[in-house]
Amino acid sequence: MAYEVTFRSTLFLTPGKGGWTFAPVPEELAPPVTEGWGRTPVVAVVDGSEWKTSVWREKSGRTLLPMPKQIRGAKGHGDEVEVVLRFNLF
Repeated sequence: MAYEVTFRSTLFLTPGKGGWTFAPVPEELAPPVTEGWGRTPVVAVVDGSEWKTSVWREKSGRTLLPMPKQIRGAKGHGDEVEVVLRFNLF
């Protein structure tokens, strides 16, 4: 069964050299983990740019969408984005 969720998220940058930028997924909208390492494949659309990726669940329970530079453009830590996630439930 296919699902689609839409939400707004505030980007954050992980500390340290080469830190990644993420969009947190609200807990109530996060897809269940379907693969190893806490990952779930999704199609993500952020501010109109679409790509295939995975979200993953941290040990804390928070689900994160990694935000590549080519997708987020000039946006970064503290900026808000509109996110659509499409995923399948098995």
